[in-house]
Amino acid sequence: MNRRQMVCATGAALFAPISRAHAASYDLVIKGGRVIDPSAGLDAIRDVAISGGRIAAVEAGIAADATETIDARGKIVAPGLIDIHTHAGRSKEGPPMCLQDGVTGWVDAGTGGADNMDAVAAVARGAPQIGRCLVNIARTGVIAPGGELHDINAANVALARGAIERNRDVVVGVKARLSDNVAGANDLEALRRAQEAAAPFNLPVMIHIGQNYSPLRAILALLKRGDIVTHMYAPGTNGILDDKGILLPEVMAARRRGIIFDFGNGVADHFDWDTVEKATRQGLWPDTFSTDWNTASKTSGVVDLPNVMSKFIMFGMPLSQIIACATVNAARCFPSFDDRGTINVGAPADVAMLELRDGSFEFLDNYKGTRTGRQRLFPAETVLAGKHVPRAA
Repeated sequence: MNRRQMVCATGAALFAPISRAHAASYDLVIKGGRVIDPSAGLDAIRDVAISGGRIAAVEAGIAADATETIDARGKIVAPGLIDIHTHAGRSKEGPPMCLQDGVTGWVDAGTGGADNMDAVAAVARGAPQIGRCLVNIARTGVIAPGGELHDINAANVALARGAIERNRDVVVGVKARLSDNVAGANDLEALRRAQEAAAPFNLPVMIHIGQNYSPLRAILALLKRGDIVTHMYAPGTNGILDDKGILLPEVMAARRRGIIFDFGNGVADHFDWDTVEKATRQGLWPDTFSTDWNTASKTSGVVDLPNVMSKFIMFGMPLSQIIACATVNAARCFPSFDDRGTINVGAPADVAMLELRDGSFEFLDNYKGTRTGRQRLFPAETVLAGKHVPRAA
């Protein structure tokens, strides 16, 4: 071999791929956290290994090398959180803010109607995490505080179907806000039109209840399996409780036939502690947790999804069930999230790390009522598609 051949051979060796024996086995390993994955019935100290954007292993004491390691000792390691009732689609600033809270999937619940759905859909497409949308049956989208359904002509089925058709990649359902201050006596007709708009696409309808003009039993009768009732604990007229505080039998009957009941925290008229306490004592717990979040929520009683989840620790809801409501249960609401809400091997590597702190924590309902809890969940770290999300300054 002459000198030129030797130099070329040496250079080739320097730039050759590193052998598997010396390469990192995983892209990322989350070490020593309390892994709570209700989809797998798992609640134990485990390591989570990630490779190629997917969960590669969930085991005790993974010893293999990793390009990056996160020390999760003392933290809960859960599937990425899914918030099925937000208004994150209002602006491009919303989705990254949600991601900081461990929310790796979200649904904008009716910000946009036929007239402005394209803009909301564009935010969903541009989000760092998976974002989906519900088309408001009112062509205007949400009108607050005036209400978008006082003129029933705003509930235009043909226009709603057109908005769905244009945005089939991100639209996963139809939304109808049915409280008296939004719809008045038009609530049942608005719901009928929402179902009519959703039917050709086999999509669910989410309804916002609370102080409805029509009795809740009449509203529930128009729902089909897979439809969602949000703001389930809204107090006052025509809610889930009768005037003696007894849970309406039609509510549990609706659940048995596949209607989903979502908490939907929000900021006004959507829940009070008394209604939550009475309903949970009679066995009505949320199927899913959601925030009704927007970019101003940090300064309200919502704060973030982990804070909303923490409110039910006070009522004795098991932690694994609480996490299920924000992960696997939420994922089951919409086919777009079929492979989410889990950290089973092979699943997309979306992970929320949470801190469960002990102390004295004040929680708010929508009527400035306060309750003090002894534990609260805080967002700590987020992994999205196998990548560690930097914490905001």
